[in-house]
Amino acid sequence: MTPASATIDTVLALLRRETQDEAHLEQLALEAQTLPTAELVYLVETRPSTEAALLFRVLGKASALAVFEALPAHHQAELISALRTQQVADIIGELDPDDRASLFDELPASVAERLMHGLDADERAMTTTVLGYPRHAIGRYMSPEVLALAPGLTVREALAHVRERAEEAETIYLLPVVDSSRILLGVVGLRRLLVADGDALVGDLAHEAVHAAATDGREEAARRFFAAKLLAMPIVDGEGRLVGLVTVDDAVEILEQENTEDSARTSGSEPLPRAYLSTPILRVVRSRIVWLLVLAISAILTVQVLEVFEDRLDKVVILALFIPLLTGTGGNTGNQAATTVTRALAVGEVRVRDLPRVVWRELRVGAVLGVVLGSLGFVVAGLVYGASIGAVIGLTLLSICAMAAIVGGLMPLVAKRVGADPAVFSNPFISTFCDATGLIIYFSIATAVLGL
Repeated sequence: MTPASATIDTVLALLRRETQDEAHLEQLALEAQTLPTAELVYLVETRPSTEAALLFRVLGKASALAVFEALPAHHQAELISALRTQQVADIIGELDPDDRASLFDELPASVAERLMHGLDADERAMTTTVLGYPRHAIGRYMSPEVLALAPGLTVREALAHVRERAEEAETIYLLPVVDSSRILLGVVGLRRLLVADGDALVGDLAHEAVHAAATDGREEAARRFFAAKLLAMPIVDGEGRLVGLVTVDDAVEILEQENTEDSARTSGSEPLPRAYLSTPILRVVRSRIVWLLVLAISAILTVQVLEVFEDRLDKVVILALFIPLLTGTGGNTGNQAATTVTRALAVGEVRVRDLPRVVWRELRVGAVLGVVLGSLGFVVAGLVYGASIGAVIGLTLLSICAMAAIVGGLMPLVAKRVGADPAVFSNPFISTFCDATGLIIYFSIATAVLGL
């Protein structure tokens, strides 16, 4: 057992004590301060709320702030009610305005209002600015603490200004250049300032800025951020005035949240709001049951198709043996296409207007896959059950692969067009649709080839 593991076991034992006297709390504080921040975050996230709050209380101010900033906003809100008023005030005051806004979203309005009044005037104004934007807009993730430069400054004056105000800014590696009305003119990197002649003008060194409007969607802006390989991106209002800056850690957080949602919904569930081990069992059940009910109801279509073709199965029982193979192949083909197109949509490689091109491409991909699998199915099934059965299986695989690829590529685009999450239309629904449709294709081909 490593020293860290032994310390964690000791901390857990102290947290589980039914009574907590001063000696135990002092021992808990001593043990906790030897653990790295990552281990403390793990413990706070995965322990019951009462134990998490107890551990958090004994942390020093610096450790408590580091742990608190690393927690999701939902988990931060749960800790707030269990912490001392002064400890809460200290932590809230140290947060960046965008992180503070995310936390206030998760708190009851009365609690958020009380905490807001505890901030100084400048912090309150910046937090109010961030809270003024829609919840999924990039403006909610920007920092209003921006160090901007005037184009008429010399490099020497600009560097002096940066040194004087560096502690107040979110980042100084990318510096927006604005006019007297704060209209964004461009950006200049700190490195360029450091190597430039001291008498050169900032306006001459600035270049065009990759930026976003504060009301733009957060995922779209984050994708643009990484496509341009930025460290920071200016955010402007509707009139082009600089209102904030999004940094790389904000963009990473946005994409992590979006990928978590997409991953969960693609597999037929809802994302959990907090760490898996600390999420109540009923909350986990609730995140999955709705999708299972929807899929169970939609699967009735498959049962009804089998009922319609029951007489064909009675005549040629061997057809029933291939149903799992055919439905599974259709579902997998559709899921592959949906996953590819959903990712292409997310990174901007495909747009809704490209729907005809996507359908044509997936038709060709599905046809090629169908020819390969269908040929293999014809040979294997033909050798074992005869040429006629082999023909049925081969033609069905060809048809199902082409159909499933088209459906899989089409559904994410349709979802995007109607304003839904493409991940919702992906794997579970495609599998169910392809199962029912694949069976219709299968029995239709069998009826024609076998003369049923």
